[in-house]
Amino acid sequence: MATPHLKVYTADGEYVAAVRDAEDAAAIIGIRGDGATIRYDHKWILWTEGLEAQPAGDSYDYVAEVVAERLDRTVAQRAGKRAAGRVTSWRRVS
Repeated sequence: MATPHLKVYTADGEYVAAVRDAEDAAAIIGIRGDGATIRYDHKWILWTEGLEAQPAGDSYDYVAEVVAERLDRTVAQRAGKRAAGRVTSWRRVS
């Protein structure tokens, strides 16, 4: 089984969890408080607690919708750049 793509970080940038579902990430974010983030593969920030329209603890479903929308938009933007020749590779450099 592969490692989940959603990562949770504290406000101080400490990596605390990898989860499969955004609702699970929302529960952790609600505990961690303002400044905590949900990221995709450690780099794309999809949610920052305290900067959103409502706290993660108010609705895990809302967080999941926002995270999915932002991830879809980010992937589409990256694909558009790639198609335009500005991004040549999605491969990670280790």
